[in-house]
Order: sequence, then structure tokens, then C-alpha cells
Amino acid sequence: MSCCGQAAVAGAELLAPPSTDEVALASRDLGEGLRQSDLSVPGIHCAHCIGAIEGAFKHVDGVEAARVNLSSKRVAVKWRGEKAPPIIETLRELGYDAHLFAPEERSDPQLARLIRAMAVAGFCSMNIMLLSVSIWSGAEPGTRQAFHWISAGLALPALLYSGRIFFFSAWSALRKGRTNMDVPISIGVVLAFGLSLYDTVIGGPHAYFDAATSLLFFLLIGRTLDHLMREKARSAVQGLAQLTPRGATVIRADGGRDYLPAQAIEPGMLLQVTPGERILVDGVVEGGQSDIDCSLATGETRPHKVAAGDKLRSGMLNLTGAFTLRAQTSVANSFLAEMTQLMEAAESSRGHYRRLADRAAGYYAPVVHALALLTLIGWLIATGDWHRSISVAIAVLIITCPCALGLAVPIVQAVAARRLFESGIMVKDGAALERLAEIDQVAFDKTGTLTLGHPRLIDEDAVDRRALAIAAALAQQSNHPLCRALALHGDGSRRTVTDFVEIPGSGLEARIEGHFYRLGRGAWAGGDDGEATVLTEDGKPIASVTFEDDLRPRASEAVRELRAMGIAPLILSGDARPIVRRVADGLGIEEAMGAMLPKEKTEYVAGLGKALMVGDGLNDAPALARAHVSMAPASAADIGRNAADFVFLHRALTAVPLAIRIARDARRLVGQNFALAILYNVLALPFAMAGYVTPLLAALAMSASSIVVVANALRLRGGPS
Repeated sequence: MSCCGQAAVAGAELLAPPSTDEVALASRDLGEGLRQSDLSVPGIHCAHCIGAIEGAFKHVDGVEAARVNLSSKRVAVKWRGEKAPPIIETLRELGYDAHLFAPEERSDPQLARLIRAMAVAGFCSMNIMLLSVSIWSGAEPGTRQAFHWISAGLALPALLYSGRIFFFSAWSALRKGRTNMDVPISIGVVLAFGLSLYDTVIGGPHAYFDAATSLLFFLLIGRTLDHLMREKARSAVQGLAQLTPRGATVIRADGGRDYLPAQAIEPGMLLQVTPGERILVDGVVEGGQSDIDCSLATGETRPHKVAAGDKLRSGMLNLTGAFTLRAQTSVANSFLAEMTQLMEAAESSRGHYRRLADRAAGYYAPVVHALALLTLIGWLIATGDWHRSISVAIAVLIITCPCALGLAVPIVQAVAARRLFESGIMVKDGAALERLAEIDQVAFDKTGTLTLGHPRLIDEDAVDRRALAIAAALAQQSNHPLCRALALHGDGSRRTVTDFVEIPGSGLEARIEGHFYRLGRGAWAGGDDGEATVLTEDGKPIASVTFEDDLRPRASEAVRELRAMGIAPLILSGDARPIVRRVADGLGIEEAMGAMLPKEKTEYVAGLGKALMVGDGLNDAPALARAHVSMAPASAADIGRNAADFVFLHRALTAVPLAIRIARDARRLVGQNFALAILYNVLALPFAMAGYVTPLLAALAMSASSIVVVANALRLRGGPS
């Protein structure tokens, strides 16, 4: 293997390679039986890589030709046949990881536009600066005049080509009767160029072509960095989207098999899942068994054994055996699609701080224009020198450009969302990040939140067989964790359940063989208010069962961390009070309420003020929606995840203090960025209005303030995950 091949391995993606069916599905028909597959190969570095890849494909059956594009790091393979040749495998044997090229991976047109504009502005400004140095060194008037004309010739293309990014934006705002940050920039650049051109024509000693082009160059550097940061945050969404397979093998009723694109998969279809394949949609294993990598959904890196009856979520990776999966959702409604939507929503949301910054920037531009006009009038009155007055007014316009203020919040939130994602925490709403930083209490649900939600029946032998079978028949109608545990203890007979009703927070009721049954909390079902779940027949208790559940990993550590942060933990649960008390004592939580109905839980959370609610069940959804901010594990019911502001993928409960810590760090950095932006203007503006700052110095100072704000936001990337 070459050095380049080793580098390719080092940078290999963790994603499983696409199957030959996916390669075939993504290929393009070139006519006459010839097809082309395009692949992205990030490990291509040099001419040796090109020779090695193109040479290897000459010996692959079915491949007509292969062409490597070094600049785009892509390989185009033309092939014939019913099945795709082993393209991915051939590249992997050479030491190169590859994945199918998607249209959205093409070059970013906005980034390319910014880079071209930045390059033109940079080239022009640096050459003008060289000429300016000669002028500042005492060039003769004739030489100075010639250099001014050359500078004007260099500044004009920078103004027309690079400046259009700001001019179009400013003009669009002005046409609609409003202003934005690009308006003072455009006015400052155009005035600086116009004044310099006038001085050149009349043979004046000073010109500010260097200031106009340098301002454009530094502003474009800031714009490009901002665009790259946002793209980097968006790559989290793209990464999730790329995990979705492009199709799946569907087993028809007659036993035939069809490989269908992802959008054609519907609930109820029977899918074949082979080793190395990612699960396309949520579903239930119908036959076969295997080991599954669930790290995407739960953060658990240890493989899990699955067999018939186990539920799987899209994005999980099949590691060993083949099995069949009965689809329960479409691709658009799958777990992976939901996670992608959460990230997209977080990126587009606008919180209080962001709205404040936008509003401040909106007021800022008119204030800047007014100050520049007042400076112009003041200097005209004081000196009568309109040339000097315009120069000072231009410096005021440039130095007060609110770029730092505009970057203060979004850059921090983008970095915070990225860090949370890397820690297995999905942010549904960016504004929730601000609310999370304010909380002083955390209210936990018990089952499925503090505990794993996999309860076990511990007193089976003490329960009457008939009563246990009836309780199991009732429990089979529900998806509650206790019901799932109880449903495993049926006697195999079929009982017809009618008039079934599930009352969140209380239990189940239905008719079986003419009798009316209730299964749930003792006080509701008709028994006592003990810790057991009670079954009543026509109002009379006939059985009671007790469950045991394991604590969620690192629950005690999470509670200790919360206390260290000055946050009081408490428990709000619908379970029997003795059970809740026992869990609370085990975790060292003083305040613990049990036997709470969903309405009581919601009212209690509303009275807590700025509290975080962490819950997972159907009965927690109202409290999650009512809380100041809310969080749910990925294992929560769909309605619970939808109601929560954050979803954590890992099983460990330490995700809760980690999210709070990141939110507080983000709030602190936003405050610092606001302070830096305000301090910069408070210090710089008086100097500019007093005439101590040239337009060139103003451009340098303004760009430096933006870079400081971005650098400060990037400090959030550090710290434990």
C-alpha cells in the first residue's frame, strides 16, 4: 500500500460501504447497456493514486473504463452487466474508502463565489498597498500621480466584482424601504472610492483606494469564515442524511424479491436485511437473528443480539446475520428522518439573544448613518474643509460596521449545536439552548428516565395463574414498559378484549369474556395505594404484581453533577409512592412525588418556574411541553420526543448535566461577544469622529473585531464530552 493509501485509511469514514445493489441503483444509464457510477474518494492525493486506481479497474470484470478526477477526488467507473461490478471492494483493496457521490456534494456555489470575490479583492488590495507604501515613502508628485491612477485601475474591478456581494444586498434592502449591515459598508466603500478618484483627477496628495479594497478583502474573509462555520454545523445534518440507505430488498408475498428505492418503501412491507447493511426504516424483526450496532440510536457501542419480535430503528447497522424486518414507518417518518429534522429545526431557530442581536443590528445601521452625517456636518462647520469632513465621515461609517454584533450570537449557537451533536444530544430548538442555561431545577420522570424502562416481574409465582393470564391479555394492548413486561407472562390462550381504554397515568380497562377489568394503580383500579400494580375484576381486586427496574447508567453521577452546579433534582412519577421513594433514596434525591396523574405532573412543573423536565412516556408529554425546557431520551415514545426540546441518544443520564454545562458556556460566550462588540464601538467611535482614524485603519479595526468574536465563540469547542 502506498503512503497515500495509508492516509486514505487514516481518514476513512466510519460509515458502512454501500452494497452492490446501491451502487447499481445510483448509477446512470449511458445507453447500449453501458452504465456509469460516480464515487467520492477522499483519499486521492497524487498522480500515483490516479495510476493505481485506473490501473486496478482494468482487471475488473465488467468495467469498461475508470477515470479519476484529482481536483474533485472523484472516480467515474463505466461498466456493463446485470449486476454492478465490485467497485467499492476494488477501491478498498487499494486502501481507499469510497462512497457514492451525491449531487448535493458538488461544489458549494456560494462558497466558490465568496472565494473568487475574496481572491480578487485580496489581489487588488495587496498590489495597491505596495504602491501606497511607495507613496508614503515620499514619492515624487509625478510618480505619486501615476501610482494613484494605477491604484484606481486596480480598485475598479475589486469594487465591481467583489463589492457586488454587498451592493446587491444593500440595494435589495433599500428597495424595500429598510436597511441592513451591508448598507453602511456599501456607502463607505463607494464614498472612499469616489473621493479617491476625485483626488486622483485633481492631483491631490491622498487617495484611499487601499482602504476601499482592504475593507472589501477583510469583510469577505469574515463572510467566508462565517459561511464555512455554518456549513460545518450543517454537515451534521448531511452526515445523518448520508446514513440513510438508498433502497432495500423487499420480499413479495410470493417469495420474490425486488430492490426498491427508499422512497418506495411503505409500512407493512417485508424487508431483507443483510450483514453490513443499515436499517432503512423503523420496524420489527420477523425472522432470523443477528447482532446490531445501535450506537446511532442509543450511543451504546456494544452490539445487541436481536431476534423475532425485537424492534429496530432506522440507522442501526446490521453486523452479522441476515434477517427479515416488517416495516412500521416510511423513510420520511423514520427515526433517522426525525433526528435530521431536529437538527435542521435547531439550525433555523431564532432565540431571544439572536432576535436581540438582529434587532440591535437593525437599529444600528440608521444610527451609524446618522452619526456619519453628524460627523460630516460637524467637521464642515468646524473646518469648512469638505474633503477632510467626508474622509472622517467615511472612517466613521467603516469603523462602526456592526459585523461583530451580527456574528455574536449565531456563531456561538452553531458551535454549541455542533458540540451537543458530537456528544449525542440533538437540539430541537436553538432558543431552548438559552432557556436551558437559565434553569435551577431538574424534574425527572422515573420509569424510562431515571431507570432503563425495562421492568421485570418479580413475584410471578405468588400470582394466580388465571389472573396473571388475564393481566397479560390486557397488557398486550398497550406499549407501556410495565405492560410490555407483563405481556410476556400470558398462558398462550387467545382472549377477546373489547372496550379497551388506556388512561395515561392510571392504567388500562377493558372487557374480557363478559367481565370488566382494570389494571393499573391501586387507588384507581380499586385496590390500595401500595407499590404493586393491581388487577380488579368487576371492581374486586383479584391480583397484584410488583416490578423491578434497573437504574439508567451513571444516574448517580448525573445527580451529583447537578448538585455541584447548584441545580436541585427532584422526581415526578406516576408510579406508586414507595417505589419512587426507594429510587429517590438510592440516588440521594430528597424531593420525590409518586402516584401523580399527567395533569398533576403538568401543573407541578408549571409551578416550578425555570425547571428542566426530563421524561419519556406518553403521560410525560404534557409536562414536557409545559416545562421551561425539556429533554427526552431517544428511547422515549414518539409523542414524548416530539414534545421535548432536546433528545439524548446515549443511555447514560450524564447527558443532562453535560447539556446544561454547554448551554451555560454558550450563554457566557454570547454575553462576552456582546460586550466585545459594544466595547469595540465605544472605544473606536470617538477616535473616528475626532478624525484620528483613516479609512484604512478603520477597515483593519472593524475586521479585527469580527475575528475576535469568532475566535471567542470557537472556545466553546473545548471541554469534556
